[in-house]
Amino acid sequence: MGQLLRHIAAFLGLISPISYAYPALDINLPGGRQLHLVGSIHMGTVDMAPLPTRLIMRLKQADALIVESDITGSASPFGDAEPQPGLEQRLSTDEFRQLLMLCQELEADVHAFSTLPGWQVALMMQARQAQRLGLRTEYGVDYQLLQAAKSQHIRVIELEGAQQQYAMLEQLPRGGIVLLRDTLEHWHTNARLLQTMISWWLNVKPSGAWDTLPTTFSTELYDMLMHQRNQDWRQKLETLPTGNYVVAVGALHLYGENNLPAMLQPRQ
Repeated sequence: MGQLLRHIAAFLGLISPISYAYPALDINLPGGRQLHLVGSIHMGTVDMAPLPTRLIMRLKQADALIVESDITGSASPFGDAEPQPGLEQRLSTDEFRQLLMLCQELEADVHAFSTLPGWQVALMMQARQAQRLGLRTEYGVDYQLLQAAKSQHIRVIELEGAQQQYAMLEQLPRGGIVLLRDTLEHWHTNARLLQTMISWWLNVKPSGAWDTLPTTFSTELYDMLMHQRNQDWRQKLETLPTGNYVVAVGALHLYGENNLPAMLQPRQ
């Protein structure tokens, strides 16, 4: 983890050499804008609370906390979607068989969500997988940061917001069934990836090098869910007024092709 961040820092040239015990980078943008860019995990384990003291101190000194979306509200952004054909009609025989096996393992009733959009079923399955691994929303990094910011009356800025995220998911082709297919294909890889990212926050050194992380998105999904969003976030971060900001985004946005730190480098 630390080695990978140092590679990114050397590449950008604008990132401070300070290293942290959690996944984070300091980025200085022109115009006196300082970003403490944190690789968040949206669901965490009980051992991830409270957050590192150093991060809480950075938040106290910040002019604002910037997150993908303020998830502390109780209202669900998901509306009543038009019923879809049953999943057995939208998935191949092998995919549907795998889904049934996973539902049995997770004690989930496939018939309860069979007519939901594919992207919604995928998110439900991913949430159940995370819960099975002991992760909970209230221990997620961005949730804890949001709670701390609000208790200290620190301004919160959303990069997207729940409604924009919902609209993005609604725009996925074929009702987002491709996201469910990716979820099924990379089920075990995703579990290992979650455990790896948890280890970063628990400051546990992995047994191997993590300069390369496993891919859990198809090219089509990576472009929509990672690359295009990174581009949008870069534009918003570059229009911030002078100030000191803590920016918490999903940890995978800090790595891979077209990652957010690389996009924030000066353009010639």
